[in-house]
Amino acid sequence: MLSLIVFFVALTAITVRLNLFNVYIIPYVIVTIMIRTFIDSRTALFASLATITLSSLMVPFPFEFVVIQMLAAMTSIFVLKELSERSQLIKSSFFILFTYIVVYLGLVLHQEGTVKEADWVMLVYFLINFILILFSYSLVYLVERSFGFISGVTLVELSNIDRPLLKELSEKAPGTFQHSLQVSNLAMAAASKLGANASLIRTGALYHDIGKMVNPAFFTENQAPGMNPHAGLPFEESARIIINHVKDGVKIAQKNNVPKQIIDFIETHHGTSVAKYFYTSWKNANPGKEINEADFRYPGPDPFSKETAILMMADAVEAASRSLKEYNKTSIRGLVEKIIDTQLEEGYFKLSPLTFRDIQTVKEVFVDKLLTVYHTRIAYPELKQPAQQEQPGQP
Repeated sequence: MLSLIVFFVALTAITVRLNLFNVYIIPYVIVTIMIRTFIDSRTALFASLATITLSSLMVPFPFEFVVIQMLAAMTSIFVLKELSERSQLIKSSFFILFTYIVVYLGLVLHQEGTVKEADWVMLVYFLINFILILFSYSLVYLVERSFGFISGVTLVELSNIDRPLLKELSEKAPGTFQHSLQVSNLAMAAASKLGANASLIRTGALYHDIGKMVNPAFFTENQAPGMNPHAGLPFEESARIIINHVKDGVKIAQKNNVPKQIIDFIETHHGTSVAKYFYTSWKNANPGKEINEADFRYPGPDPFSKETAILMMADAVEAASRSLKEYNKTSIRGLVEKIIDTQLEEGYFKLSPLTFRDIQTVKEVFVDKLLTVYHTRIAYPELKQPAQQEQPGQP
């Protein structure tokens, strides 16, 4: 952000001092577009104010310059308020061009009383400015690739369930895909409540279990009744297959050019926890023997952001909720408290910035959401048939 501001202010200074070209050719709105795309509208507005104010100190007719540039910046922020498609960046360029022309002609009309006094060469400058702004489409992509940033547009595109990777997951592991959708709903609700990045966590949730595509039948959500590929396998081998879905997911994501921020969710959604089912089963089958915990422990790392910590909680709670025998507020609250308190006690959230209050808020959101998902429905009455059919001729 600082680099963008310094670049455009320096470019203005050089242009004015050396009289290279008209300053209205410089696409100041790119500052607004770039910061809105990667951060938010409020930050984009303040960055634009700083850039335009500093630049106005060097240009002739600073009042007109500030009015024109600020209104153009505000237009771009308004158009990109709900940024969900890259095509909106192109659309915003046309609105900005329209704003430049209308505001300039309005200023001429205010100062001269007639638009006939307008310098029509200015329209050519605005057109060149418009063409340069169009490059912001490519610039967003370039910044993402160069600096490892991820924009809201990219998150929306990645979370489209028609994308090849998600479509493959839904076909190869339909149970896992449904689980991922439920986890994304839980995690998004909690993220919104805490002011975390809901779009990022939604996308991370959709991709967190893609490694299960390698061996989908070994995961309960994809198994048919009576089907258990783990039968007869050593507990260590079963644990290895389950744990490997994290490494497999990372490989699949890297192969498909999934951004690093999404891969973080794949790596951290189990942290450094153990595959408890097989860990406990081994201990029960081998009382008194020393267990090699490394055979049953996920590689990690543990969650290190609000979003990855929320996802770890949502993943465990959603999976465990399917095993409840009855669904009511008491049973759901007990499950949520038990799962999250256990994760907290085992230290999986030490690296995340979540507070105890945040974790309590997440619990409340999960309870409310799960009650909504598993609420009971009324039984529709059957239509009663008359005891006997009326005979013809009877009243």
